[in-house]
Amino acid sequence: MFEWIRDNNGLIWWTGIVSAGMLVLALLIAPWLVGRIPAGYFSRPHRAGVQRPARSVIPRVLWLAAKNLLAIACLLLGCLLLVLPGQGILTILIGIMLLDFPGKFRLQRWVVSRRRVVESINWLRQRRGKDPLVL
Repeated sequence: MFEWIRDNNGLIWWTGIVSAGMLVLALLIAPWLVGRIPAGYFSRPHRAGVQRPARSVIPRVLWLAAKNLLAIACLLLGCLLLVLPGQGILTILIGIMLLDFPGKFRLQRWVVSRRRVVESINWLRQRRGKDPLVL
């Protein structure tokens, strides 16, 4: 074990630097993203339909496939980062946010409705001058 660490010293340093960078990036981006959520977004039992410009089927399918492949890659990487140095839970959450699956909005509502989570989100929103979330 110690021999492997000695032989891969550069890899360990780069992994630590990337991990610290991801943490700083998450701390900078999270308040901005939380501030962009409309106050009543979670007040409905189902996600409101989004008006999108009409696209042909092929670009839409390619976009969804690419997004879901990226989400699966984030989920797998996040699982690896749970045992390696890195932001495993954050990477798994990013993967879940990108992934399209039935019941995703219900899961998001359930997570956001937890007392500590909604308090934290509303604290961030208050600091950005936004109204608190309505559940």
